[in-house]
Amino acid sequence: MITIHVEGMTCSGCVQSVDRALKKADPGARVAIDLESGRLDFEGALDRAAVEAAIEATGFDVRD
Repeated sequence: MITIHVEGMTCSGCVQSVDRALKKADPGARVAIDLESGRLDFEGALDRAAVEAAIEATGFDVRD
């Protein structure tokens, strides 16, 4: 499992955008996003760099 903190998500629409982008990149992935904390848990075939790239492509920032 990959855990990433995403900055800039302010609403459920933001969460849906990130979720859609990750599932488009890896249709079989399991994605869990907590809006309050910005925590994203990803379980799938993509490596961390690909997950981060998909998130950043939606306009959000990834932090350590």
